[in-house]
Amino acid sequence: MPTIIEVTSDTFATEVLASDKPVLVDFWADWCMPCKQLSPILDELATSYDGRVKFAKVDTSVNIDLAASQGVLSLPTVQMYVGGQLVNQLVGAKPKSVIAKALDEYL
Repeated sequence: MPTIIEVTSDTFATEVLASDKPVLVDFWADWCMPCKQLSPILDELATSYDGRVKFAKVDTSVNIDLAASQGVLSLPTVQMYVGGQLVNQLVGAKPKSVIAKALDEYL
């Protein structure tokens, strides 16, 4: 089963910005109910896109500075990075089809 890696302020540059694959980053928090609803959807997508897209999570309760530096103002926020550049951002819990469509644009 594919893994969704935990990314921190210390690992964001290497894991996300320097990745040779597109990266989907889920900015979440434990207290955020829509984040919890989104989590199984992202697990399914990580399986579907295994090998083509890297999936990462950022716990915004711990990495407040990282969330702020990436312009995250609301949770959940899902950002898509290609070649180290932010190319798409979805705010709020979105259905699987919306996230898949966003991923497909960059594959």
